[in-house]
Amino acid sequence: MRKSGSGQNGARGGRSGARQGFRSREDKPARKASSTKAPSAKAPSAKQGGLKSAAGKTRAASALREKPAARPKQAKPATAEAPRQPTRAQAKAAAQEVLATGVQTLVVEPDETDMRVDRFLVARFPQLAFTHIQRIVRKGELRIDGKRAQPNDRLAAGQKVRIPPLKLDQQRPISRNAAKDQDNREFLKSITLYEDKDVLIINKPMGLAVQGGSGTKRHVDGLLEALKDDEGQKPRLVHRLDKDTAGCLVIAKTRFAASTMAKSFRARTTRKIYWALVAGVPRVRQGRVSTYLAKEGDEGDSRMRVAQHGDEGASHALTYYAVVDTAAQKLAWLSLKPVTGRTHQLRAHAAHIGHPIVGDPKYFDIENWELPGGIQNKLHLLARRIVIAHPRTGKPIDVTAPLPPHMQQSFNLLGLDTSRYDPIVEAPEE
Repeated sequence: MRKSGSGQNGARGGRSGARQGFRSREDKPARKASSTKAPSAKAPSAKQGGLKSAAGKTRAASALREKPAARPKQAKPATAEAPRQPTRAQAKAAAQEVLATGVQTLVVEPDETDMRVDRFLVARFPQLAFTHIQRIVRKGELRIDGKRAQPNDRLAAGQKVRIPPLKLDQQRPISRNAAKDQDNREFLKSITLYEDKDVLIINKPMGLAVQGGSGTKRHVDGLLEALKDDEGQKPRLVHRLDKDTAGCLVIAKTRFAASTMAKSFRARTTRKIYWALVAGVPRVRQGRVSTYLAKEGDEGDSRMRVAQHGDEGASHALTYYAVVDTAAQKLAWLSLKPVTGRTHQLRAHAAHIGHPIVGDPKYFDIENWELPGGIQNKLHLLARRIVIAHPRTGKPIDVTAPLPPHMQQSFNLLGLDTSRYDPIVEAPEE
């Protein structure tokens, strides 16, 4: 960040003015003295020398007496106030200005500790598209303490993040619309399941994306702009759900809460339970699915495939499941508890055991399978329940989401009762 030059220039101007004032005070008496000496051409006698010396002392004393009167006038610019520390908004504006012109290095602040590097950039530069940030990370243009950064790298306080030059001419400033912000706040309030000063948990509707992307204009991250505080900070996403997955989505309202709850997700102390309607009925009524998953396909149309240990990009994924109820042996209501949190994990695992989730456009691969009458061809997957420790008190926050309209319609048609006992609640965590 470039510091304002006004304080430095003011200090230089003050010193320069002080030097000029010092010469004028010393030079004027000296010139007066030389003009009084000029008519005398004879060598001074001892007596004259004494008189002259005394006169010189008198003039010097007079000059010293004159200085205090001149000093206050010259001292004012030299003692100008030091520039104030910039506010967070001013610092962000300065960083954005540098971002448009060249390389810069940012230092991670203590309250940014443990943030993913891509989320760090989103917080620092909200005018940049998330896909743009992902692209510079993928190309290796982002460095952390001189080393190439990965999107999921976690930051520590004091680390230096090198940002490459980026073109901002395509980024248009977002003009805030008070009426639109009010509408967004009311919408978020209407889907809020839990809220306090640190935590917000919403019931994300099916079809609403969590983050922006190509062609995605309305998403949760954008809606949160309406909840910015006085410093321009908005609530932060702690985890993500697929666009077509409905249910519990945890949002941190402070940086402290974001850091603390992110650790809970990584440490797998957060309990998540999902409900799904799948094709067919698993032969094993309660079980676990343990595989390695790797991404395949283009960024915009990628899917997860079951991979082997050691395959490039493969990560271990573990899910527990239980059959809650069935409908004519053609459909099953599953309760799912993911231990890990891989992309599309539940959808890929359901397909892997031969029972893909109804309405899944990526993983439903049963040929000649027809939906029962009245059931909509939409993803039947709900983030039903989440239990997470409160970031300040440590006490559990236990929140449950209702069925989205299309799943409620299917449950009604199939005679499935949501009050039925869910056996996955007692399943092991590991």
